[in-house]
Amino acid sequence: MTDSTRARIDTSQPHTARIWNYWLGGGDNYEVDRAAGDQIRQLHPGIGAYAREDRLFLGRAVRHLVTEAGLRQFLDIGTGLPTADNTHQVAQRYAPDARIVYVDNDPLVLAHARALLTSTPEGVTDYLDEDLRNVDAILEHAAKTLDFSRPIGLMLLGVVIFVGDEEDPYGLVRRLLEALPSGSHLVLSHTVTHPEMPDVDEAVKFWNEHGTPKLTQRTPQDVTRFFDGLELLEPGVVSCSRWRPDGTGGPEPEEVAMFGGVGRKR
Repeated sequence: MTDSTRARIDTSQPHTARIWNYWLGGGDNYEVDRAAGDQIRQLHPGIGAYAREDRLFLGRAVRHLVTEAGLRQFLDIGTGLPTADNTHQVAQRYAPDARIVYVDNDPLVLAHARALLTSTPEGVTDYLDEDLRNVDAILEHAAKTLDFSRPIGLMLLGVVIFVGDEEDPYGLVRRLLEALPSGSHLVLSHTVTHPEMPDVDEAVKFWNEHGTPKLTQRTPQDVTRFFDGLELLEPGVVSCSRWRPDGTGGPEPEEVAMFGGVGRKR
């Protein structure tokens, strides 16, 4: 880790990527993150399941895009700290020649970027230290690794929640999609506010008072708006646990307040 990267890491305030890592059982977090994570879990005991279900959703979505849709390129923005089954690991498991560009502006993610930059000999992975809001910079860098004349999987898992309504999150996603060719796909997940899950709102309220960066809650209908103009794959925007779960039969998986969907650009 360089001195400049280390200087950007604030260990005095809990940070969402590190708390997410804590809930996933990782070691890239600090006491302040663990304390906040435990307090949030007290407010909403099921919140740790969001991280797990979001990660499993990522795996199933990438597997579908590679094996069923034939994609070999992915632009993963809001990567988060490396854990098991990152996008490149899932994609290259089924298509060793897959190419992946990761984008995140968290200095701790940057410090661990080498873990994200492993690749099969046939494929490529790259990492960009950049913010989702800087669309032009992201696209310019990604074009060095990805072929924008061929379909790309745009991964936005748990990241647009950090873009406030006043910052035009729908416009940001639309600009990214406009740069991608027909046959590209959007994979997006977002924590939701839901009348049947009031403790989620309490947990988010606590987070916005104590943590960083701040979160903007949206309804399932608001999340579905991100897929406007796309062909929304079945079963639509649903709890991540219920998006094409592995296995057949048995009861429907328990719903979590992390909703996600996959849409295809015509």
